[in-house]
Amino acid sequence: MAGLNPVDDDLRAWLPIRLWQDDGGWSVDWCRFGTQPLREPFFYDSVELALQRPFNLACRRRTGMQALLEWHSRSPGIPPTAFLFHASRCGSTLAARMLSRLDSHTVLSEPSTLDAALRAHYRDPAAAEHQETWIPALLGAYGQRRLGGERALVVKLDAWNIFELPLLRQCFPDTPWLFLYRDPLEIAVSHLHSPGRHMVQGLIGPSPLAMPFEEGVALSRPEFVARTLGSLLAAGLEQCRRHGGLAVNYEELPHAVTGRLAPLFALDPDAAASTLAGATHHAKRPGEVFEQDRARKRQAADDATCRQVERWAQQPYAALEALRAEQRAWAASPA
Repeated sequence: MAGLNPVDDDLRAWLPIRLWQDDGGWSVDWCRFGTQPLREPFFYDSVELALQRPFNLACRRRTGMQALLEWHSRSPGIPPTAFLFHASRCGSTLAARMLSRLDSHTVLSEPSTLDAALRAHYRDPAAAEHQETWIPALLGAYGQRRLGGERALVVKLDAWNIFELPLLRQCFPDTPWLFLYRDPLEIAVSHLHSPGRHMVQGLIGPSPLAMPFEEGVALSRPEFVARTLGSLLAAGLEQCRRHGGLAVNYEELPHAVTGRLAPLFALDPDAAASTLAGATHHAKRPGEVFEQDRARKRQAADDATCRQVERWAQQPYAALEALRAEQRAWAASPA
């Protein structure tokens, strides 16, 4: 199906699943989702489920970027309602899963295509002149009303994408966003037990978050994790100050989603009960009942981890907490 002209077709049932560069430029791989909602913990989980369908096993579709742009001009889709940035392992998947229960909300959870579009200029400097058209077109493809009643598109980004927020703001200057974070010792313990991609030297590719290889491999694991985490928290703080992001602590979840964050997520009051019901089970392992793990994480932290977190991550965390207090005081003050 690679030879089909997508401009002659209705692509509403199709979603981009890969954005990549080859000798001929940048290309898009598509997968037919039909009316399959995006309710899995991450977008790649939804992709894996869709690819198991007989149609997708037999038929694949690939286009150039121009086809994506032309589809966007024909069918712009719902513009992003809110962007969810985070420091990782701090409840972002929980918030996304809560919102994904609603038929009114399409929730994109860390789509690799958006990460590729946001960081394309690191690999291909020529892509910089196209990113401000590629990114709205890409999100427009996800914002199609495939189920019929969607009215909101919430996008949760990868943790390292906080460094690309200025580019996203150029594309969507009026879309509200938040930065979700947590006590850095608890985040560090989680990554030391089961590291995310950005907590393994060399895995995430070109990014302002990535250390020079020789520098990263020379560090102990606690120091590497703490320094990386400190960079994420510092970037979140800077971007919140510069670009009006809302600072949100993990401690506020899950009720903040239906409380002070409800307007940001375009959440109706009558949907609160259904949304909160999504917080009873583990966000990444939906078959398990959620159990609070803060005390367990802190008890698991050894002295080396505590020292490195204190050195590299505690200051930006404290500054984020001060900013959060300022924002909440301002929101509560009389108009």
